[in-house]
Amino acid sequence: MASSSDMGSADFESLSSTSDVELLKRAWRNEKAAPEILPYEGDLVERAKGQIELVEENIEAYVENGIDPLVVSLYQMDLDRTQFLLRSYLRVRLLKIEKFMFHSLKSEEAESRLSEQEKVFARRCADDLAKHFEESVLRKLPENYQSVLKQSLISEVDDMVPEPHLDTFVVCRSKSHFTLNLYEEGESTQTEEMDRGDLYFIRYKIVKGAIESGKMDLI
Repeated sequence: MASSSDMGSADFESLSSTSDVELLKRAWRNEKAAPEILPYEGDLVERAKGQIELVEENIEAYVENGIDPLVVSLYQMDLDRTQFLLRSYLRVRLLKIEKFMFHSLKSEEAESRLSEQEKVFARRCADDLAKHFEESVLRKLPENYQSVLKQSLISEVDDMVPEPHLDTFVVCRSKSHFTLNLYEEGESTQTEEMDRGDLYFIRYKIVKGAIESGKMDLI
């Protein structure tokens, strides 16, 4: 007859050994280090939620069946780590949305990076902030200066909207060998051979595409 320890280890794979947890860790690390909101990892988040629910059910069953408490505690530790990664990933995104709410809603490209729930949150934050400014300050100013988005009505751009600083320098690691243009389009054609595992200290806007395509990771 199999021992409770054997039974526990044979029933399911540890969360930390699954590729989705590693992908979630990568998404969390990149989101924390990037100066802008990255595209929402919707499919990954849903899979992580499903795995968390499955492991919670299994842990509950193991406790009821009297499986070795040490085995249960190991699975609980893996579960706690995964829950931390997921919550932290979502929390970091919400903090960025609060900071760049108007920017995130001003274009289809920026808004497409948000989940449906995040879009609702961003719109609600923007509406509440605009209402607060209007009631407390803007209505007391001359008509030309009552915009939340512009310094005055004659401004051609939304110069009161905070935007991510894409020129921020970041530390990143190459995941594969590829060629990267070190300058923006029109500046220079100088390229650099990026080798797998090498670290680079570079402007975010230069590696933005490589980050989103999975060629590089932020640290």
